[in-house]
Amino acid sequence: MRDDLAERDTAAVTDAIADKLNVEIPHSARVWNYWLGGKDNFAADRAVGDQVKAVFPEIVDAARHTRAFLGRAVTYLAGDVGIRQFLDVGTGLPTADNTHEVAQRVAPEARIVYVDNDPLVLTHARALLTSTPEGLTQYIDRDLRDTGSILAEAAKILDFSQPIGLMMLGVMGHVEDPAEARRIVQELVAGLPAGSYLTMSDGTATSERVIESHRQYNESGAVPYHLREVADFTSFFDGLDLVEPGVVPTPLWRPDSDDRPDVDGYAAMGRKP
Repeated sequence: MRDDLAERDTAAVTDAIADKLNVEIPHSARVWNYWLGGKDNFAADRAVGDQVKAVFPEIVDAARHTRAFLGRAVTYLAGDVGIRQFLDVGTGLPTADNTHEVAQRVAPEARIVYVDNDPLVLTHARALLTSTPEGLTQYIDRDLRDTGSILAEAAKILDFSQPIGLMMLGVMGHVEDPAEARRIVQELVAGLPAGSYLTMSDGTATSERVIESHRQYNESGAVPYHLREVADFTSFFDGLDLVEPGVVPTPLWRPDSDDRPDVDGYAAMGRKP
């Protein structure tokens, strides 16, 4: 019943804002969708996506490896660790194998809360509000900087006496200031119970080509994305117990095969003691 109510509420909001979306300006979620082979993008998004690919062709692989990492991470948390609750901040556009689909494939009773404040993502939120009968999915319209509100709203849906899997994939690059980025992550983790897990991936300034591709991307008019040094990314996990293999290039986190692709961007998972 709550899923039905949430879907109707979201539908009312999405109908009201859909006409306000400007398809002439490239949009980060739609460009990412284009790289992933999705259909929720427009000419302006494809033009920027192709411009970035011309400088850094591996960006498409990086996008797909990030999505594959989500699948491996959620499968590990739901399967090996037994996590039954997920807080996915910076949801992005729905595509194949969203967090709730992966988690509920392992544990049908899993509960997932998605958080984003992007009007475009909100228009597609109905695709995220599907769930197994045993589980639950919900969407919260909040800016990731508003950590207190995120935690308060999530606590209405999730049981904060039990561990939670906090997912923050490809989102912190939208926060330019390193100190603010660390504050956001630290406050979200601080609000979670012991035994919870932080899972993150992000673009890193590990090659001149990826730095140049992001410079061009940021000049395109899309929401800027700021690369970080690997050491800065690693600092997000201060005070947490890193899960093996630690902080590694995204494809190398518990890979499904022996392939070792050369892809910019790092990933890690840490447990709150």
